[in-house]
Amino acid sequence: YDTKSRFVLHKISKEEAAYKLCRVKRVTRGPKGTPYAITHDGRTLRYPDPDVKPNDTVRVDVGTGKMLDYVKFEAGNSVMISGGNNMGRVGV
Repeated sequence: YDTKSRFVLHKISKEEAAYKLCRVKRVTRGPKGTPYAITHDGRTLRYPDPDVKPNDTVRVDVGTGKMLDYVKFEAGNSVMISGGNNMGRVGV
């Protein structure tokens, strides 16, 4: 999005098209104590890294559905606002 709330397309490479960034909504345990994480788009990631907590961002392989790596939600990370009056702005 740009600063006037308009959706803007940009080209991505084949490597970028192979993964998706997902925000973790919840991390819990299922039957028999199996740990799993639920993402913002409804994906269930079984056996996530023990350091992954809610609001972290995980990189998911589109082909296999497996978690590749993650970024912690903490002060100092750069972000892009995706809703509201400040949509499209980048900050720290």
